[in-house]
Amino acid sequence: MAEAVFHPPRRKRRIFESYDSPFPVAVGGKDFRICRAEILNNNVIVRNPEDIELLYNKGYFGKGILSRSRPVYSISDPSLVAKWQGANLNMPIITSKKYQRHVQWAKSVLQEQGLDDCSVTKILDNYTKPVELPLLEEDRTEQTSNSWSRTDLNTELASQSSTETGNRVALSPDNQHEGFKKACLERSPQFDPVAICGSEEQKQGDLKEKAEVSCQKHGALVSCSCTAKEKTQQGLCEMIRSEGCVPEYVLVEEEVEGSLSPEDGSTHAEENLIKKEKLVCRKNPFRISEYLQLSLEEAFFLVYSLGCLSIYYGEEPLTILKLWEVFSEVKPHFKTTYMAYHYFRSKGWVPKVGLKYGTDLLLYRKGPPFYHASYSVIAELVDDSFEGSLRRPLCWKSLSGLNRTTANASKELMLCYLIRPSDMTDEEMSTPECMKRIKVQELIVSRWVSSRERSDQDEF
Repeated sequence: MAEAVFHPPRRKRRIFESYDSPFPVAVGGKDFRICRAEILNNNVIVRNPEDIELLYNKGYFGKGILSRSRPVYSISDPSLVAKWQGANLNMPIITSKKYQRHVQWAKSVLQEQGLDDCSVTKILDNYTKPVELPLLEEDRTEQTSNSWSRTDLNTELASQSSTETGNRVALSPDNQHEGFKKACLERSPQFDPVAICGSEEQKQGDLKEKAEVSCQKHGALVSCSCTAKEKTQQGLCEMIRSEGCVPEYVLVEEEVEGSLSPEDGSTHAEENLIKKEKLVCRKNPFRISEYLQLSLEEAFFLVYSLGCLSIYYGEEPLTILKLWEVFSEVKPHFKTTYMAYHYFRSKGWVPKVGLKYGTDLLLYRKGPPFYHASYSVIAELVDDSFEGSLRRPLCWKSLSGLNRTTANASKELMLCYLIRPSDMTDEEMSTPECMKRIKVQELIVSRWVSSRERSDQDEF
């Protein structure tokens, strides 16, 4: 058997980040943190933003469900953020068309719950009406019990002229030198938009709704509110957890018609009207949250090898043996793929799922942001004589096609054989301790070129 030649990994041209620790475990045990994940529809997801940042930045575990790889999805429109960059904003900015699409999604979900069209329309109209802007955290610390005078934003503001600055927030006499802040964000050529931005948290006393209706569908949270008089929907409100009832506030860019002062004496009214934009604070009826989805191999490695993750099913964390059993039922060949994952992770590689190339794993040096994948790996569990029931038996035709696909992507095809001792029983395989007796043999597949072989022989 010819010895494989190691080819250095191909480095990416543009790198926008620095290399951090390869594992989410602090050196010396300082600031050690156990992240939390949960099983949802046979998938392991992480919801906490701090845990998501920790697991992905240190080791590149998982991928964002709404992003290509790094979980950086934001509901905010980047073009609108750049357009309103002169405003002091700390809230997502979306277009009116995108907001209406969220309303339609919420409407379809509520209709699936058995509500009639009249009730659905009433709920959405009450929930998506303009609301007053939440206060900044620094503003909350400065205000006194009677220092703020706040007015609701309503639909009547849309008909105001361009000379009006909208409702203002009155500061206490001690803070009047800081000026007034606009509560209605209107875009006008005469001035830059200045706004009160707010966080997603708001005091319960500021909420006008008495109950909230939420449901979860395909990983998205739909929040809708109803009044206290609608007693028929109170049963649904009591089933929702308190953490799911926190509304998400967004700024919606809406167009309004403002009149210009006629200077040319034109008689056509349409010529004296222009369209301008303003930002209106509303509640998001259909919340889309970015989660980190871990593969079963990544999740078990974080639990078993690093001990920095706890996986919950409901309210109960699962033990290592239970996870080994559950993952083996969800994925019949989980033991084979995990042992290969564990082996390459321990060697310093960053394995990722190789489904898009028809293999089990892709091996990266340092991580996907720095290098392209070097190897596409197929894992097989065999006995001492390299025999056994293969997961995916390859004929010459399928092997040649797979090798050609891998070579076209500047990678090499690797067959990873996990050698199981002949005396190992199924009972030993029921625990992850079986990996102590497993041996690993790698085999790199390369295409034989007859002309190149002939030229090499002629030199001798």
